[in-house]
Amino acid sequence: MPSVTLTHPAPHIALVTIDNPAKRNAMSRDMMRELCGIWDSLENSEVRAIVITGAGEQAFCAGADVSGDLSASEEMARMINRSLLKTSSYPKPIIAAVVGTCAGGGVELMLSSDVRVASTTAKFGLPEVKWAIYPFGGATAKLVHQIGYVHAMKLLLTAEMIPAEEAARIGLVNEVVPPAEVLPRALAIAAQIAANSPVAVQAVKRHVTSVSAQAALDQEPAEQALGDQVRASADFAEGVAAFREKRTPNYG
Repeated sequence: MPSVTLTHPAPHIALVTIDNPAKRNAMSRDMMRELCGIWDSLENSEVRAIVITGAGEQAFCAGADVSGDLSASEEMARMINRSLLKTSSYPKPIIAAVVGTCAGGGVELMLSSDVRVASTTAKFGLPEVKWAIYPFGGATAKLVHQIGYVHAMKLLLTAEMIPAEEAARIGLVNEVVPPAEVLPRALAIAAQIAANSPVAVQAVKRHVTSVSAQAALDQEPAEQALGDQVRASADFAEGVAAFREKRTPNYG
């Protein structure tokens, strides 16, 4: 059954696994709620570093499960924002261990991490506009800040998938290693962080993330209005139908 799991592979280190390999670890709304609960439980715990990864070898996370609930009420938006750590600062360092596909909401989840290790097989992209979906999960707020305007806009507007080497070149990920080395390397970085002063580490993390979180929060009303405009369009109906039917959309 699709889920998000939490384990503790070493003292002071948590491992969060997005577990839905049949759908390339796409996240349903129920899985996002589970992830919210995990973030909440870890925030005030003794954990000093968190590694997040996807189950299996095909994907880190392919984004939202478009076959399920696509509603966008204010309550739903708050839940999604928390699951992706979009509009709130978070004190615990997060290391992303990315193997395979990282797309859409998967990229937006990765944007909440602080250090990123990718496999040579990894591919990254924001395909939402191809399917007439607005990228609600933080890409429009965070990506420009993290990798610069031209790199961010190319990913956001072309919907292309880029290989791990290109992701490293533009600063989207830190390191590229063979698939079998991704999780061990991420755990090693987590151990290195966990050996430092947790008070100092978490103060740094809290302050740095507060900047991007506040910017995203300030943009939230305008972003929701733009997203609602997209959702109400004929393009949205066609894009979602094309995605579900596995065909090329026709926007006229």
